[in-house]
Amino acid sequence: MIHTVKAGETLSSIAGDYRVSLASLIAANPSVTPNMIYIGQSIRIPGLPSPTTIPFSIHISLAKRTLTLLYQGQTRKVYPIGVGRMLHETPVGDFIIINKAPNPGGPYGTMWMSLSKKGYGIHGTNDPSSIGKYVSKGCVRMYNKDVDELAKTVPIGTSVFIRP
Repeated sequence: MIHTVKAGETLSSIAGDYRVSLASLIAANPSVTPNMIYIGQSIRIPGLPSPTTIPFSIHISLAKRTLTLLYQGQTRKVYPIGVGRMLHETPVGDFIIINKAPNPGGPYGTMWMSLSKKGYGIHGTNDPSSIGKYVSKGCVRMYNKDVDELAKTVPIGTSVFIRP
């Protein structure tokens, strides 16, 4: 998996976003000088498959509050979602699913799928009335049956494109 450095990122922040140790990130990128990374630079993320090898992708529209699952570029299913509220907006950008945790408890419903942005994920909910609204602290909420179906379908490494 290759990550392209964005403004404000450091190797430490990239390691945190992908939940890998800084030491393993440095070891996977021997030609990179740790304190001299630059915007646009390619950083290899160890332990994750290349998203180009995965036929699935997820496209999230914050305005429509929908999550669209694509298989080889074709829409397979569209799900209703809840997204971040004012002052806690859902981040816009390109991410990947880096891990899955069934039954995380509390407000996260029956499944948590971490995004490659620390602190954010796609998860179920213990408040189904929140779906379709701007209510979360930045995560993407789904009905529990929907997030379970999605988690069974997509592998770790699946691309997630979040747009306004």
